[in-house]
Amino acid sequence: MQRILSLGTPMRNYRLWFAAIVFSCASAQADSTSMNTDVVTKKAPSVSEKVLKNGLKVLVKEDHRAPIAVVQVWYRIGTSYEHEGITGLSHALEHMMFKGTESRKSGEFEVILSRIGAENNAFTSQDYTAYYEVLAAEHVETALELEGDRMRGLVLDKAEFEKEIEVVKEERRMRTDDNPNSVMREQFNAVAYLNNPYRAPVIGWMEDLDNMNLDDLKDWYAKWYAPNNATLVVAGDVEPEKIFALAEKYFGHHESMKLPEVKPRTEIPQIGPREIVIKAPAKVERLMMGFKTPGMISAKQGKVEKWEPYALDMLASILDGGSSARFSKNLVRGQEIAAGASAGYMGYGRMPQLFMISGVPATGVKIEDLRKALMAEIETMKTSLVTQEELDRVKAQVLASEIYQRDSVEHMATTIGALESTGLGWQLMDEYEKNILAVTAEQVQQVAKKYLNEDQMTFARLDPQSLEAGGNK
Repeated sequence: MQRILSLGTPMRNYRLWFAAIVFSCASAQADSTSMNTDVVTKKAPSVSEKVLKNGLKVLVKEDHRAPIAVVQVWYRIGTSYEHEGITGLSHALEHMMFKGTESRKSGEFEVILSRIGAENNAFTSQDYTAYYEVLAAEHVETALELEGDRMRGLVLDKAEFEKEIEVVKEERRMRTDDNPNSVMREQFNAVAYLNNPYRAPVIGWMEDLDNMNLDDLKDWYAKWYAPNNATLVVAGDVEPEKIFALAEKYFGHHESMKLPEVKPRTEIPQIGPREIVIKAPAKVERLMMGFKTPGMISAKQGKVEKWEPYALDMLASILDGGSSARFSKNLVRGQEIAAGASAGYMGYGRMPQLFMISGVPATGVKIEDLRKALMAEIETMKTSLVTQEELDRVKAQVLASEIYQRDSVEHMATTIGALESTGLGWQLMDEYEKNILAVTAEQVQQVAKKYLNEDQMTFARLDPQSLEAGGNK
């Protein structure tokens, strides 16, 4: 079965997917204090919500257009919770979650779901691990029973682990070690962040995988796979009250756990530009630039103005929002200096992340010339206001793309789960449109001036090496 890592999300879609991400310290405290409270039920405009006595939050999004449903269980645990020496542990445990439980043998999980025509998989990110089933609505109870079983009943077998950790290592070799772009991004993150845990790869460093053992997984599972550290999301042709009853039936008997304290690991201020050159077997040069920016969580915590993340979102779309965006119009087609250029604001994690820009020079163009051209486009954003016409066009594109994606039940469930699991709250989904529409040209200019400067930038260049055994050019 293919396992999904969140690292492959294209930058231009990241801000619409709400990807990258996990709960804040305040969220962790709220979970641990709510474990002994009475059941709380409330009806929201777009999502029905209930919290079980054991702390499990259940969110239901009704959509009766087709007789299908999506069941997702989100655990607030990912790479950003790991420390040096155990990177990749959350992802390795995700693999093992498809093995046997106390009541079912290894492989039985897949057989049961295949018989009812369900699609199932999982993905691990920096901030969470999520498991899902897409199936006919009439079989929702089966998915809930299976997820409830493996929440606390997983059997971690040594022989199974020894086989599966080799699968994880091979996945790392194929997706990262043999992919120059992935190597570049991994090295870039390790330089861009000093003490922020986003510096570690989701799949883990190979040395940590080599030294991982079964007891590590048992400890991680016991600590984090608890109802008060999870969110159950069900979307589709379902009725909230029936889902709440089934959640109580299959998850309500699990006891809440005292969760480990999550220490703050806020990135220390950057006091100058950082640069790195990656020499790897590849055919073409490319560059990558990342600027330290606040995230949506920063605005929620009152550390920056509420509008700033949305202005950064709009700035990314102005630079890279289709064929009419500035990078494409000015650098790819206009000056013909870039074979490709992209921008993306990654603001939806449990901690602040980066505003990313990447580019591939056109044939015969030096990488430094492309870098200067990209920085010139940024400088223009700082010195000249975007026209109202361009701003309105980009807003329409952003909202149209988001509305189109929301036509997918699975996308809606994923958006709800990701926002809830990062401490942002699913309600942000309902606020997105009005906040984007409220962004002004002056605000876009302000965030460009404030955050897109070289003292907060990390620059990486891929220096292609010979494809023959990784030799010299």
